[in-house]
Amino acid sequence: MSRSISSQHGEIVLADNELIVSKTCLKGKITYANRRFMSIAGFSEQQLLQQPHNIIRHPDMPKAVYRLMWKTLQSGQEFFGFVKNLCSDGRYYWVFANVTPDIDERGQTRGYYSVRRKAPESAIRLIAELYQQMVTIEASGGGRSSIDQSAAHLQNWLDQNRLDYFPAMLRLYRHGQL
Repeated sequence: MSRSISSQHGEIVLADNELIVSKTCLKGKITYANRRFMSIAGFSEQQLLQQPHNIIRHPDMPKAVYRLMWKTLQSGQEFFGFVKNLCSDGRYYWVFANVTPDIDERGQTRGYYSVRRKAPESAIRLIAELYQQMVTIEASGGGRSSIDQSAAHLQNWLDQNRLDYFPAMLRLYRHGQL
């Protein structure tokens, strides 16, 4: 397997064929992490297991995106989106994430699988700018209302571009542009 490439700016860039895989319980605690996840994030299996998945949450990520993710997952749907994650040593990496409910034989959700792969640079540039605007909105207010305003900003951006969130994220991943 090819190795991740580190830039001099603290960013880890995944190789084209790398997959980061994890599984969580219903509350978002990690129950499985593949070796690539551990290696890239810089955590041992012991450090990751039973920890909240947000152990790798980067402060540049808007809370409104996570709210959308949880709302989507709790409705039984899969989530697609771009995520900036934090490594244990302070570096970071961007991924295109696909998070899917893990459904048992009785139709009950018992946790979530996440598969993350390299995000196109052109998509990262577009998303990073949008996310920075959202994080600024969230930092300017307090609590739920600022997250609501951030989510409204995202919806406004989608409406201005005549897009729906999930098809837009898939298009950005596949084509690097909207």
